[in-house]
Amino acid sequence: MARLYLKFEEQVIREVVLTRGMVTIGRQPDNLLRIDNPAVSGYHARVYWKDGQYILEDTESFNGTYVNNRSIGSAVLTDQDVIVIGKHTLVFCERSSEELAARNISVDRSVSMQQQAEKARVPQLDPTMVLDTRKAREMLAKAAAAGLGGAVATEIERVTAGHCSSGSAMASSAITGRGRIGCLTILKGKTDRQHYLLQSKLSAIGRSKLATIRLKRWFAPRIAASIQLREDRYFIVAAGKPGRITINAKRMDVSQQELRPGDVVEVAGVQAKFDYNM
Repeated sequence: MARLYLKFEEQVIREVVLTRGMVTIGRQPDNLLRIDNPAVSGYHARVYWKDGQYILEDTESFNGTYVNNRSIGSAVLTDQDVIVIGKHTLVFCERSSEELAARNISVDRSVSMQQQAEKARVPQLDPTMVLDTRKAREMLAKAAAAGLGGAVATEIERVTAGHCSSGSAMASSAITGRGRIGCLTILKGKTDRQHYLLQSKLSAIGRSKLATIRLKRWFAPRIAASIQLREDRYFIVAAGKPGRITINAKRMDVSQQELRPGDVVEVAGVQAKFDYNM
């Protein structure tokens, strides 16, 4: 019987016996295989049986899913495939290993549990880390030699934010413990809203469904940039080349720059004004 072995730093921490049902993988507690790590999305990936083989599918996770050091949308699993999700590694085995079975691991055989959980999914409450692409590649290269995957991450949280009103600012201050909250107002370009309160430690800008400032242009980057909150100061950080971001009509020639009240930022065809909502 096929199995998935969840590993962290070369230690097997869990075993899941695969049946003909579906195994969902993610950080939310209603996943059959839960990985409680900030680099893992709430519902990150799933494994299911189709046409006599097991399929691994990435479910639009923020940081992606890797099989044998290659990013995948979906892939047919073969014996001894190494899957990297965040900082954890999953090894797919078509039959159980005596060595792995001897370890102190928990086995979850319940398909009905997952079916019940699907009926009552809970909202994603915790922040999701966004992986540094360059560092992730470096870690994956090392993983190829060691047979183990890993990733380096920084924090991201999707925030539900309304208009920049004083009432919203008071609520935000209570959440963050800070006296002022950054506010971004869209001046030009298509986004899902016009006003954003930057309540998170990191707010992503991009086309991804998990981005805080979600770009609606069809060919917009999945993640174009991010705005990071560090001790009451906000910084815009480029996801790629810094020259693609302009601040007050001047190209940003560094990877990150502090935002000042009144700054007008342009990234991926969207122009926005930064200010503080006191």
